[in-house]
Amino acid sequence: MKFRSIFSYRQLDGKGVEKGEDNRPTFKNFFKKFFRKFSHLLSLNLLMLLQVIPIIIAVVAYLFISRTPSQSSALFAPLYGASLIAPNNPSSTLISVLDAIPLGIPIFNPAEYWIIAGCALFLLILNGWLSVGSFYVLRGLVRGDAVFVFSDFFYGIKKNIKQGFLFGLVDALITVVLTIDLLHYSGTVGAFWMDVLFWILTALAILYTVMRPYIYLMMITFDMKIRKMFKNALIFSALGIKRNLLAALGIVLLLALHGVLIILFMPKVIITVILPIMYAFAAIGFITTYAAYPIIDRYMIAPYRQNEEEAV
Repeated sequence: MKFRSIFSYRQLDGKGVEKGEDNRPTFKNFFKKFFRKFSHLLSLNLLMLLQVIPIIIAVVAYLFISRTPSQSSALFAPLYGASLIAPNNPSSTLISVLDAIPLGIPIFNPAEYWIIAGCALFLLILNGWLSVGSFYVLRGLVRGDAVFVFSDFFYGIKKNIKQGFLFGLVDALITVVLTIDLLHYSGTVGAFWMDVLFWILTALAILYTVMRPYIYLMMITFDMKIRKMFKNALIFSALGIKRNLLAALGIVLLLALHGVLIILFMPKVIITVILPIMYAFAAIGFITTYAAYPIIDRYMIAPYRQNEEEAV
């Protein structure tokens, strides 16, 4: 294991932490750093939107995908066919009685599929690099380094270009598999073992969500194998359980606040929805990084620093 830019990070011009200032990762200092670095978070959020916009485009494309009318009722097909050949009131009435509103099955090879595939390929290739760049900037903000968001973002990608790409593939695969499995088992009711599998998958999804920031932070800080980072992230998730729970609570409160605003300003719902998109992703990233990085510093960086000082 070797350090990557812990004691040799780039010295940039700009304001960092004042000399003698309390830089401990306390609850009070979180708000001080958050509001002081808020402009940086706004800039970073623009870059983080590169991971969100393709998902939004894919979802919209799927919702408006070309479809063939269909319905679960066995009577709907002949009734719908009859209404197309000879439209008449009795057929329309029977369709309404059966509540056979066409749900639709996507037609073969529509153009929307290519849009979805393009978005998926974009995320698959760039997921790891975008995450590495984001966490590199977030780590600097949490440590109190002097940060230039755009240059640091791409510098972080450059320093971790190979491992960032490889883990990005693993990250995307795990995320997709867990999401598909959760959606599948959430719609399965009645079977005891299906319910058990659903809750097991839910626990695994939560655990991986907690581990993910630790993995990326170790990637940009140390020269380690991915297998070792997974092992350490699992351990740190347990060691930092208090900070992880506080981070989860903070994220829930942030989302709940915007939920309340949407309800209160329902006529202006577009504003209340778009506004958090401008900073929410970077804010959530800052919360998770602020919770995770001190654990890595305590158990991996501080012992190394102490050994270096004793050697001198």
